[in-house]
Amino acid sequence: QVQLVESGGGLVQAGGSLRLSCAASGSIFEISVMGWYRQGPGKQRELVATISTGGNSNYADAVLGRFTISRDNAKDTVYLQMNSLKPEDTALYYCYSQARPYSALSGLYNYWGQGTQVTVSS
Repeated sequence: QVQLVESGGGLVQAGGSLRLSCAASGSIFEISVMGWYRQGPGKQRELVATISTGGNSNYADAVLGRFTISRDNAKDTVYLQMNSLKPEDTALYYCYSQARPYSALSGLYNYWGQGTQVTVSS
Protein backbone atom coordinates (compact mmCIF):
# COMPACT_ATOMS: atom_id res chain seq x y z
CA GLN A 1 0.00 0.00 0.00
CA VAL A 2 0.93 3.65 -0.38
CA GLN A 3 0.50 6.32 2.28
CA LEU A 4 0.61 10.07 1.71
CA VAL A 5 1.26 12.40 4.63
CA GLU A 6 0.83 16.14 4.22
CA SER A 7 2.28 18.92 6.36
CA GLY A 8 2.67 22.66 6.28
CA GLY A 9 -0.88 23.97 6.47
CA GLY A 10 -1.94 26.70 8.83
CA LEU A 11 -3.40 30.16 9.28
CA VAL A 12 -1.93 33.07 7.32
CA GLN A 13 -2.97 36.61 6.46
CA ALA A 14 -3.88 37.56 2.93
CA GLY A 15 -0.76 38.22 0.90
CA GLY A 16 1.26 35.76 2.92
CA SER A 17 2.91 32.48 1.98
CA LEU A 18 2.82 28.85 3.00
CA ARG A 19 4.64 25.76 1.82
CA LEU A 20 2.94 22.39 1.81
CA SER A 21 4.81 19.11 1.74
CA CYS A 22 3.61 15.58 1.06
CA ALA A 23 5.72 12.48 1.49
CA ALA A 24 4.78 9.12 0.05
CA SER A 25 5.72 5.95 1.85
CA GLY A 26 4.97 2.25 1.74
CA SER A 27 5.68 -0.57 -0.62
CA ILE A 28 6.09 1.54 -3.75
CA PHE A 29 7.49 0.30 -7.01
CA GLU A 30 6.86 3.47 -8.97
CA ILE A 31 5.28 6.88 -8.50
CA SER A 32 3.89 8.64 -11.54
CA VAL A 33 1.96 11.90 -11.18
CA MET A 34 1.90 13.75 -7.87
CA GLY A 35 -0.19 16.77 -7.09
CA TRP A 36 -2.50 18.81 -4.93
CA TYR A 37 -6.25 19.23 -4.86
CA ARG A 38 -8.34 21.38 -2.53
CA GLN A 39 -11.85 21.53 -1.19
CA GLY A 40 -13.18 24.80 0.11
CA PRO A 41 -16.22 25.24 2.36
CA GLY A 42 -19.33 24.19 0.48
CA LYS A 43 -17.36 23.43 -2.66
CA GLN A 44 -16.33 20.37 -4.59
CA ARG A 45 -12.77 19.13 -4.60
CA GLU A 46 -10.78 20.82 -7.36
CA LEU A 47 -7.39 20.52 -8.97
CA VAL A 48 -4.69 22.88 -7.77
CA ALA A 49 -1.57 21.56 -9.50
CA THR A 50 0.05 18.36 -10.68
CA ILE A 51 3.57 17.42 -11.66
CA SER A 52 4.95 14.47 -13.60
CA THR A 53 8.03 12.46 -12.80
CA GLY A 54 9.90 14.47 -15.39
CA GLY A 55 8.83 17.78 -13.88
CA ASN A 56 6.06 18.82 -16.26
CA SER A 57 3.54 20.79 -14.24
CA ASN A 58 -0.09 21.79 -14.66
CA TYR A 59 -1.93 24.49 -12.69
CA ALA A 60 -5.48 25.62 -12.14
CA ASP A 61 -6.08 29.09 -13.56
CA ALA A 62 -6.94 30.39 -10.10
CA VAL A 63 -3.43 29.74 -8.76
CA LEU A 64 -1.31 30.27 -11.86
CA GLY A 65 1.51 32.68 -11.14
CA ARG A 66 1.07 32.45 -7.36
CA PHE A 67 1.62 28.76 -6.58
CA THR A 68 4.57 26.59 -7.57
CA ILE A 69 4.61 22.81 -7.46
CA SER A 70 7.83 20.83 -7.25
CA ARG A 71 8.93 17.32 -6.33
CA ASP A 72 11.92 15.42 -5.08
CA ASN A 73 11.81 12.03 -6.76
CA ALA A 74 14.54 10.63 -4.52
CA LYS A 75 12.40 11.39 -1.47
CA ASP A 76 9.01 10.61 -3.07
CA THR A 77 7.91 14.04 -1.91
CA VAL A 78 5.90 16.79 -3.55
CA TYR A 79 5.78 20.42 -2.47
CA LEU A 80 3.43 23.32 -3.05
CA GLN A 81 4.79 26.82 -2.52
CA MET A 82 1.86 29.19 -2.14
CA ASN A 83 2.49 32.91 -2.40
CA SER A 84 0.19 35.93 -2.46
CA LEU A 85 -2.48 33.92 -0.71
CA LYS A 86 -6.07 35.10 -0.88
CA PRO A 87 -9.04 34.36 1.38
CA GLU A 88 -10.55 32.31 -1.45
CA ASP A 89 -7.57 29.94 -1.19
CA THR A 90 -8.95 28.79 2.16
CA ALA A 91 -9.53 25.06 1.86
CA LEU A 92 -8.51 21.59 2.91
CA TYR A 93 -5.59 20.71 0.66
CA TYR A 94 -5.18 17.08 -0.36
CA CYS A 95 -2.06 15.44 -1.67
CA TYR A 96 -2.58 13.10 -4.62
CA SER A 97 -0.42 10.48 -6.24
CA GLN A 98 -0.64 7.90 -8.95
CA ALA A 99 1.54 5.00 -7.94
CA ARG A 100 2.32 1.37 -8.68
CA PRO A 101 2.67 -0.64 -5.47
CA TYR A 102 4.68 -3.85 -5.31
CA SER A 103 1.47 -5.67 -4.38
CA ALA A 104 -0.15 -4.76 -7.72
CA LEU A 105 2.48 -4.18 -10.38
CA SER A 106 0.00 -4.46 -13.24
CA GLY A 107 -1.49 -1.02 -12.80
CA LEU A 108 -1.30 2.54 -11.50
CA TYR A 109 -3.62 3.44 -8.64
CA ASN A 110 -4.80 6.73 -7.17
CA TYR A 111 -3.90 7.59 -3.61
CA TRP A 112 -4.93 10.50 -1.38
CA GLY A 113 -3.64 12.05 1.80
CA GLN A 114 -5.82 13.01 4.74
CA GLY A 115 -5.63 16.70 3.94
CA THR A 116 -4.06 19.74 5.56
CA GLN A 117 -6.04 22.88 6.35
CA VAL A 118 -5.05 26.21 4.87
CA THR A 119 -6.88 29.25 6.19
CA VAL A 120 -6.26 32.72 4.77
CA SER A 121 -7.63 35.65 6.75
CA SER A 122 -8.50 38.98 5.16
